Amino acid sequence: MSDINIVVAGQGGDGSLTVVTLLSRVLGQRGYHLYSARNVASRIKGGHAAAMLRGSTVRRGCMGDHIDLLFAFDSEAIRIAGPRVADEGMVIFDSSIGPVQDEHLAPGVRVIEIPFGRLAVRDLRRDLFKNSLGFGVVARLLSLEDGEAIDTLRHRFARQSDRVIDANVDALKSGFAFADELGLTALNGPWVLEQIERPSQLFITGNQALSLGFACAGGRFYAGYPITPATDILDWMTAHLHKFGGIVIQAEDELAAINMAIGAALTGARTMVATSSPGFCLMQEGLSQLGAAEIPMVLVDVQRAGPSTGMPTKPEQSGLNMMVYGDFPRIVLAPGDSGDAFEIATLATDLAQRTRGPVIIAMDQAIGQDASTTDPFDTKAVEVDQAKRLTATDVADLKEYRRYLVTSDGVSPWAVPGTPGAMNLVTGNEHNEWGQVSADPKNRLAMVGKRERKISSVHSALPLARRWGPGDASTGLLGVGMETGVIVEARERLEILGLPVDVLQPRTLWPVLDETLDFIRSKERVYVVEHSAEAQLARLLASAGAPHEKIRSITRYDGVPFTPGNIVDTMSAAMAGATH
Repeated sequence: MSDINIVVAGQGGDGSLTVVTLLSRVLGQRGYHLYSARNVASRIKGGHAAAMLRGSTVRRGCMGDHIDLLFAFDSEAIRIAGPRVADEGMVIFDSSIGPVQDEHLAPGVRVIEIPFGRLAVRDLRRDLFKNSLGFGVVARLLSLEDGEAIDTLRHRFARQSDRVIDANVDALKSGFAFADELGLTALNGPWVLEQIERPSQLFITGNQALSLGFACAGGRFYAGYPITPATDILDWMTAHLHKFGGIVIQAEDELAAINMAIGAALTGARTMVATSSPGFCLMQEGLSQLGAAEIPMVLVDVQRAGPSTGMPTKPEQSGLNMMVYGDFPRIVLAPGDSGDAFEIATLATDLAQRTRGPVIIAMDQAIGQDASTTDPFDTKAVEVDQAKRLTATDVADLKEYRRYLVTSDGVSPWAVPGTPGAMNLVTGNEHNEWGQVSADPKNRLAMVGKRERKISSVHSALPLARRWGPGDASTGLLGVGMETGVIVEARERLEILGLPVDVLQPRTLWPVLDETLDFIRSKERVYVVEHSAEAQLARLLASAGAPHEKIRSITRYDGVPFTPGNIVDTMSAAMAGATH
């Protein structure tokens, strides 16, 4: 198997994620590239829950079109995921509550029915052991040695007591026995995993990678309020930022979080807040304070389906307008995978200091919470630039310190409050160079112009797009965030069909860079792929100067990610029509 897609699904609490975690270790040790996602209900326990894993000999940034192996704990899992099982795929079904409803499955699908839950209670006295029992059957399907499966299970439960570990091993062995009865003996399953030699990889989510990047770039203060799907960032910061000498505060709400971070930023600390779409709405007043008072900060919006509470556990990219628009300068960056999230976080932390203003990172639920393999990060290469920060000696050499001095690049030299001779007046009102409130028209024009120039001063440092394709194709594909892996893989398939396509993943969303506009101008048509009912990215590009007649939108907003096949089907039909 050079590419295998596995889904384990049931009700929240059934242990779907445990089985996928075990399989992730098996495939990872074999050298496979991994991509893991989840589909869960917005509740503490219960409701449909699915854990998904893709293992491939080449790096992939999304789940595939079809499911090769579906491990279903209930009939709802069959109803939801069954239609996506490949014609030659396999289904393992927990028949404790009755036989499988095979009308949702293709005729060629092989079904293995075993009452895992009932057997776990009867033989092991706990329903909880059904996932370890099931893993024994899956191990035989993948032709694993029994010892490899046992070692994997022991590693998963290493922090548990010997009694818990031994009970799970017994459950695993029971799974082996049931597989034997079906003729699935060790090393003799229908699928065989390759053994690939490759350097060690990280298996990490975008939220985790972003958090690490912030810390490595000198980030030392984080404030946040729990909100799906950004809570993982708060969790990581709470567990690790103190190791870097940092401080984490869980605030009472998003308003308090950003205002606490503003206070910390004024001390010279590198700060960050993260939230999701509804929380970002609440942070708007604080965001504008950052723009007016020229305070550096990184803000992360891990977007979810909205508006308002919307669908908290489903992906969307409908917060772009809220991040981009406003009559004060800001930078908006967007990573396309977990490795990209680390780099974007380091750049954002630095750019905030260099511009003395807000830098926003546009994430989405899939990029934030899905895990993928990536090369280890070069943390030693991360540079910390203090920009125009004045020391006490620098201030002593000045005739006069002006906190908002008008400069040619718009960035004022700044001294941390408490530096002798450097008085900092901070206000959201319009102000003059000293920070004193001013409504003078000439001063207003000078200050607006000064703030606008700050973005131009760092224009050459803004992260450039990533590209794939021959470079001279007449058709383009463009997307950001969660769409990146999908459109890259779709391009490969279109090429096989004789339809050459160039792909662009902009990493700087605002300001819109010339490279993005030039890419669109150079093509006969460009398909912009996004999760937004209003096609916000396509409209943003058109408003920035891209020829709107060349832009075609491919949108989705039902809470379900695109697959590469969705894009291939849409584009191949459209491109075939364009040639007639």
